[in-house]
Amino acid sequence: MRWAALYARSRQVPAAFTALLVATAGLWFLARDSWSTLPVTLTLTAGVAMAAIGLSGQDPDLDRAAALPWPIRRFAHLALIGLAAGGAVLAVQELGPSTVGLPIISRDAAGLLGLAGLAATVGGGQFGWTLPLLWCAISPFVPHEDTTVNQIVAWLLQPPGTPAATWTAVILAVSGTLAYTVWGGRR
Repeated sequence: MRWAALYARSRQVPAAFTALLVATAGLWFLARDSWSTLPVTLTLTAGVAMAAIGLSGQDPDLDRAAALPWPIRRFAHLALIGLAAGGAVLAVQELGPSTVGLPIISRDAAGLLGLAGLAATVGGGQFGWTLPLLWCAISPFVPHEDTTVNQIVAWLLQPPGTPAATWTAVILAVSGTLAYTVWGGRR
């Protein structure tokens, strides 16, 4: 068996991908008539959170002792989670009467991916879902005032072209991806 198949099985990729597709289809079905930024954010968060559970293997010492370099695999794994979650949302929203723009989907997917990478680095791969879910749970309850702090905290729900939201997502994406790529999941 090739290393990619072994890697995918050890990280529960088939189960995570199936859960991502089921959650995306289910959430779209429930919100198809009122598809907007909030249901898209919930769907992306669910997809990233489900797939982020596999960001570390069962044996971190075995992962660190591999002959092939892990940073490339870690980056590819994180990037594929973002592409799968964003792609699934883009695909299902085409089935309904309204769509959310690509800038919002890509910004939110990148930021959530960075949060998953940070959570996996700090708490371990099995906790990769915690920070994306926590931030998504807080965002809808932030007051709708146009202060920079509120735009940063509720960056997931901001309209496209909001500089504070875009920069927050970029900083989270870069720092989370870099941290997870370099250090991997916590032991």
